[in-house]
Amino acid sequence: MLFYRSVMYRYDSFDQRLVDERVAQYRDQTRRYLAGDLTEDDFRPLRLQNGLYIQKYAPMLRISIPYGLLSTLQLRTLARIGRKYDRSYGHFTTRQNIQFNWPKLEDVPDILAELAAVEMHAIQTSGNCIRNITSDHFAGVAGDEVADPRPYSELVRQWAALHPEFAYLPRKFKIAITAATTDRTALLVHDIGLQIVRNDAGEIGFRVIVGGGMGRTPIIGHVIREFLPRAEILNYLDAILRVYNRYGRRDNKYKARVKILVKDRTPEVFARDVEEEWSHQRGGPATVPDEEIERLAAHFPAPSYDVLAGDDPTYKSELADNRAFSNWAKRNVHSHKVAGYAIVTLSLKKTGVPPGDVTSDQMDAIADLADHYSFGELRVSHEQNLIFADVRQADLFALWTELKALGVATPNIGLLTNIVCCPGGDFCSLANAKSIPIAEAIQRRFDDLDYLHDIGELDLNISGCMNACGHHHVGHIGILGVDKNGAEWYQVSIGGSQGNDAALGKVIGPSFAAHQMPDVISRLIDTYIDNRHEDEAFVDTVHRIGIEPFKERVYAAAAH
Repeated sequence: MLFYRSVMYRYDSFDQRLVDERVAQYRDQTRRYLAGDLTEDDFRPLRLQNGLYIQKYAPMLRISIPYGLLSTLQLRTLARIGRKYDRSYGHFTTRQNIQFNWPKLEDVPDILAELAAVEMHAIQTSGNCIRNITSDHFAGVAGDEVADPRPYSELVRQWAALHPEFAYLPRKFKIAITAATTDRTALLVHDIGLQIVRNDAGEIGFRVIVGGGMGRTPIIGHVIREFLPRAEILNYLDAILRVYNRYGRRDNKYKARVKILVKDRTPEVFARDVEEEWSHQRGGPATVPDEEIERLAAHFPAPSYDVLAGDDPTYKSELADNRAFSNWAKRNVHSHKVAGYAIVTLSLKKTGVPPGDVTSDQMDAIADLADHYSFGELRVSHEQNLIFADVRQADLFALWTELKALGVATPNIGLLTNIVCCPGGDFCSLANAKSIPIAEAIQRRFDDLDYLHDIGELDLNISGCMNACGHHHVGHIGILGVDKNGAEWYQVSIGGSQGNDAALGKVIGPSFAAHQMPDVISRLIDTYIDNRHEDEAFVDTVHRIGIEPFKERVYAAAAH
């Protein structure tokens, strides 16, 4: 009856008891706060431990979606929560989580109870702890994997959940895991990036990257170990976190992230610190036996795929006969490791809709489609889109037709209007400027699909403040909201990139007023088109000719 019983991790009795007890605990804490028995200062760390922020106009609840994997039962529960307790929508984030922006504080315990009933929670989605473990949204179905990363992601999730030693770190801590040769998880800008690899003997292990991050001091992470035997992963993570817990700064939150510690001590010294700490733990109680990996892997079996010969001839014919369908397939359909199947990205970046937002009605409809077309399961990408991982090629045309009616079939994955965007000043009390109106203005300027496809691959990321929740540092074009004498202005950088060759963008010059931003982006694009070589992407042109030609055109036009 429930597909997800066989294709994703299920809580055992320990998991369920832990989550249920946290709900009961928080219900009592909320009761005492509302009765005046807890002060605001007393209550703040308690609500943060359960994912509840107080934003600009209302509370915001951030719900964990471990490694981005959702069942349709869980998605329908999120839809119901949106209707019952919020304003009938949710916002998917770059951490593969979902946020509700308008819950009432007194309703949050009831929301957490409904989540617990479908094996979900909001634990460790905020605070100075290990946050939601993220992974490749193509996990288990990508052809470039050396192994399925989901069992390892679940292993690390269980290790991190309410880990008593790491509940009060110097600052928040983020871990990403992939097993693919193409990095779709932004490993190099995480506190820890784990890439599953095989050594020359064919053994599975991890390439360990530490000290990446964005925010006020963006830094690309450093490899501190090329190969770690897989049995030692939890011992080694303990060692990294212990070194950070011991030496990380607690006197200045802006210098408290592990990236600052790695930079100050140097990657070489930090790596030696970790190796020394690990030497006391290697082979210890946290060593992971093969049997445990096999137990976790049993939660992620392959679905019951049909045996198909190869590419579906009807699908190929429909591609040739329908240009709109072909455009969508080119951008939103991806190759699958099983013959006759495809991976589909549902674009949550339709012009006029805040990037990453989905209504409750859409969630219900998407759940129905996932049941029908993709074995009752879907994923959240760190680019704020949704993924159907297992669609028969023969079903793609029918699925596209239904996705169009829902407004989630915009063929813009990898293109300029697939904007990564934080909620910004419309919601966040930390933001210096609004993000959503800037995203919408740019999307409207570039709403011509033919022009978008001519421009080609281009990542545009927007953050409303230096916390960089919109990942602007690694956008091919990055936009940062800044405060300028009490007004909202926008700083522009170009040349950033995520993935295997991650790089930080360079600021082109002084900031711009909101109304100038569509023109600024247009001039950047015009400069690229005038200077590109054949089949050269925007970011490659920037790296080849530098930022000066872009800067000259933008500011020369702005001066007039």
